Amino acid sequence: MTDDRRPWPPALRATLGWHALIAAAAAAAPAKWPLWLAAIAANHALLTAAGMMPRSVLLGPNLTRLPPARCNAGRIALTFDDGPDPEVTPRVLDLLRDAGQRASFFCIGERVAAYPALAQRIVDDGHQIENHTQRHRHHFALLGPSGLRRELLQAQQTIARVAGTAPRFFRAPAGLRSPLLQPVLAALGLRLAAWTRRGLDTVDADARRVHARLTRALAERDIVLLHDGNAARGAGNAPVVLQVLPGLLQSMQAAGLASVPLREAVFPTGCADEA
Repeated sequence: MTDDRRPWPPALRATLGWHALIAAAAAAAPAKWPLWLAAIAANHALLTAAGMMPRSVLLGPNLTRLPPARCNAGRIALTFDDGPDPEVTPRVLDLLRDAGQRASFFCIGERVAAYPALAQRIVDDGHQIENHTQRHRHHFALLGPSGLRRELLQAQQTIARVAGTAPRFFRAPAGLRSPLLQPVLAALGLRLAAWTRRGLDTVDADARRVHARLTRALAERDIVLLHDGNAARGAGNAPVVLQVLPGLLQSMQAAGLASVPLREAVFPTGCADEA
């Protein structure tokens, strides 16, 4: 099992070694500077590409499926991003309650502060709130270490103050991240969480297509990504997530699958890991 507390993933350590090697080579043969510059650029391009792949583990540990523990048999994790939303989130909570399912909500700190009663209802209903940055900036992946820490720490503090418990997981906006993110996560005691499958419900207004993406070969230990905030609007201007979620919950029931919050699945009590 990978250690998510490790601050410097292998890719960053390799980058530091590569830069040292290039510096030594450039000192020995300065006339070949175009070659050395190209070597550094190729390395940076690789790191950038890894940051643009939400499920990549090159930049550090990344949860894309629930652990293969005994207690996760028959379990998946429903996760909802970009909330809470005063119109959509209460109806999502109603659907989850009626189906007896629990989820993880990756909330934006500013929205938690704006709708504290709604955030509290998420927790009171048996769900858990995780960190999705304080402001959900579109250029989050371009921030330096201080900017990354500020976004994550402010969200940690906001959510802890409103919900009573600090998040244990983090998901980057759109899943895009900086190569420098893992050291910040380690310092704050957070684990990066991506997904196994997503419905693209912020950009696709066709509920049938979104449902098909989520349910095709849906299996235990999947992490499913939906959005209660910034949801696309489908027929009748209805949020797509509200059109998709009832059918998804029915498909889960038919397959014998139950959803639990990530913390319960990743940090189980009395359940040994069989990996």
